Amino acid sequence: MLRKLLLPSLLAAGLLTAAAAQAETLRWARASDPTSLDPHAFNVGTNFTLLHQMYETLVNRDAKGSLVPSLALSWHMTADPTVWEFKLRPNVKFHDGSTLTAKDVVFSLNRAKGPTAQVKSLLSSMVEARAVDGLTVQVRTSGPNLIFPNNLTNLFIMSAAWAKAKNAQTTQDAASSTENFATRNVNGTGPYQLASRELDARTVMKLHPQYWGRGQAPLQVTELIYLPIKSPATRIAALLSGEVDFAQDVPAQDVARLKLDPRLRISEGPENRSIFLGLNVGGKELKYSSLKGRNPLADPRVREAMHLAIDRDAIKRSVMRGLSIPSGIIAPPFVHGYTKAMAAYPKVDVPKARKLLADAGYAQGFDLTLHSTNDRYVNDEAISTAIAGFLGRVGIKTTVVARPIAQHSVAINNADADFYLFGWGVPTYDSAYIFDFLVYTRGKDGRGPTNATGFSNAAVDADIAALASESDKTRRDAAIQRVWDVVQKERFYIPLHDQMVHFASVRRLNIPVHPENEVHFKDVKFEAR
Repeated sequence: MLRKLLLPSLLAAGLLTAAAAQAETLRWARASDPTSLDPHAFNVGTNFTLLHQMYETLVNRDAKGSLVPSLALSWHMTADPTVWEFKLRPNVKFHDGSTLTAKDVVFSLNRAKGPTAQVKSLLSSMVEARAVDGLTVQVRTSGPNLIFPNNLTNLFIMSAAWAKAKNAQTTQDAASSTENFATRNVNGTGPYQLASRELDARTVMKLHPQYWGRGQAPLQVTELIYLPIKSPATRIAALLSGEVDFAQDVPAQDVARLKLDPRLRISEGPENRSIFLGLNVGGKELKYSSLKGRNPLADPRVREAMHLAIDRDAIKRSVMRGLSIPSGIIAPPFVHGYTKAMAAYPKVDVPKARKLLADAGYAQGFDLTLHSTNDRYVNDEAISTAIAGFLGRVGIKTTVVARPIAQHSVAINNADADFYLFGWGVPTYDSAYIFDFLVYTRGKDGRGPTNATGFSNAAVDADIAALASESDKTRRDAAIQRVWDVVQKERFYIPLHDQMVHFASVRRLNIPVHPENEVHFKDVKFEAR
C-alpha cells in the first residue's frame, strides 16, 4: 500500500500542515534502468521517461498527444519563416537554486547537437540558437521547418553554468563506456530532484521545493522511488504484494488476471511505438553467421522470403495474448505519413518463401543470429523465439541472443548486429523522425545514428533532408510517400506489430495511458482511501 510520509518532529511540534499530511511516496517499477542520466546522450524511451521527472523541455505532449507548454509559455514562427521564437516561463529555478534563462536553453540545444549526442538528428535543421533577451530564444533553421517544435519534446534543458562547472559541457559518448558528471547527477528544473541513485537497483527523487508548478500541478507525489525489476514475474509479484505501487512493462500474459484483482487498476491503450526486425543489407558478409564470403540479407529475395515466413497473427494470438496490432509498416497510426494500405501485411506463405530462397541460391538455407532485448519491449525475447521458429520452417536456422537494452542499444548504435529486434516510438508524430534516425545514411550530415542496416540511398537522403525545410505541405507529403515507397519495397526492416501499453497500479492511483508510454508524476493524484 502507499506509505504516508509522516514527519515525527513536525507532528510532535504540532506543525504538520494539511498539505504535508497528504504527502505520499510512490514506488514505481519498470523492466530496466536508464543507461544514463545524461539528458542528451541516448535516444532511449526508458531514459526519457525517468528524465522527464527531473528535467524539463520547452514543449511537451499531454496524454492526448497534443503539444502543450512546458518551459516555453509560447512559440511561433516569425515573419522570417526560417526562425522560430520561444518565450520562456519566468522565475523557473534549477534544483541548485539558480534561475533559468535563455542562455541555458541555447547552451542545451547546442549541447544536444554535439557529435556524441544521440538526439542530434532532432536538431539537424537547426543552424543557430540565440538568446534575444533573458526569456526569449530564437532558433534559425536551414529552411522553413514547419514542425520544428515537435522535435523538442524530449530535448531537456540543462543549466549552462552547472554543466561547465562540472565539466559536462559535452554529452557522454554513447558508443563508449566513458562517463561525465551528468551521467549520474542531475540539475534540472523538473518537479523532482535526484536524492540518490544505485545503478540497476534504485533511484530516489524528492519534490523540488522551488518548483515553478506549485499551485498548478497536484504534486501529491512528494517522493518517487524508481525500481528496475528485470524479471516480469518478480515485477508483478512486487505489485501484488504491495512492495510497489505502480508497474510499467506489464507482461501481456498477466493482463487478464490482473484485471480481475479488485485491489488493482489496469489502464491500457495503443502506444506510439512499432516493433520490427532490422536486417544488415549493406555488409559484404554476416558477422554472426557461419556463412562466410556472402551476405544473404543483401538479396531482396531473401528479405521477402523472411517477410512471408513470419506469422504476425500467431505472435498476436500466442505470444502477445491478443495485445498487439500486427502491421506491415514501422510507423504506428499516430504518425503523419502512415496509411492503412502500407500497414497491410501478407499472409504466411511458406512454399513461396522457400522458392524465393532457392532462387537466391539458398535452397539449403543458412544460419543467422537474431539479437534481441529481454527487458525493453513487451515479451521481446518470446517474440524473438517465435521469429526463430517461423524462419526455421523455411530453412533459416536462427539462434536468439537476448540481452538488456543497455547493451542492445549500444550495439545498434555501433551497427554491431546482422539481424535484430527493435522498437521505435515517434515523439514528433511525423515520419521524418523515423527517416532521420532509421533510414538516412548512417553518420551522414548528423543523421542516421540508429540505422544499423547499412542501407544507403542518395535520392532517399535528399528527400529526407528536404523534409526539414519544405514549406509546401503537398510537396512535403509527396516526399514522405516517396521515402516510404522505398522503405516498403527494399524491406531492410520487417515490421511486426504496434505495441499496446498497460499500466498496473494499486486502486488508489488512476494513471491514464500516455501514447509515449510516459508518466508525469507531478500530475498524479491519489483517490481517498
